[in-house]
Amino acid sequence: MLKLHFSIIIDAPKEKVWDTMLGEETYKIWTEVFMPGSHFIGSWSKGSKILFLAPGDTGEMGMVSRIEENRLHEFISIEHLGMINDGKEDLTSPEVEPWKGAHENYTFKNKGGKTELLIDTDTVEEFKQEFEDKWPIALEKLKEICEK
Repeated sequence: MLKLHFSIIIDAPKEKVWDTMLGEETYKIWTEVFMPGSHFIGSWSKGSKILFLAPGDTGEMGMVSRIEENRLHEFISIEHLGMINDGKEDLTSPEVEPWKGAHENYTFKNKGGKTELLIDTDTVEEFKQEFEDKWPIALEKLKEICEK
């Protein structure tokens, strides 16, 4: 598994960045960069199951995940457990195996009233370039809505 790192400074307190990044409505705005119609179902609470979804041709598609860690306004770790294809959860197929156990970690650091947001994410080779292209755009979009 490959590890990718991204960061951005946002001119807003980390509480606002956290709430905007993880808020149900604002999440849809900044994640649209990855897939139009992106949304989540579930809770950001530690140990909770959460589904990251987007419309597909024959039903919703996305990731089945679990919140491994949640330290309010400081750090959140998401562990990916499987996929959703055509609205059905898949936790065991060969297609899931390369992703199983992948993490996305978000760290929020106070930098003199601004927030340094650090993203550490696992990926597989086939998605490396897409993430390298899209994460910076998504973070700029998040910055824009946080600084309004």
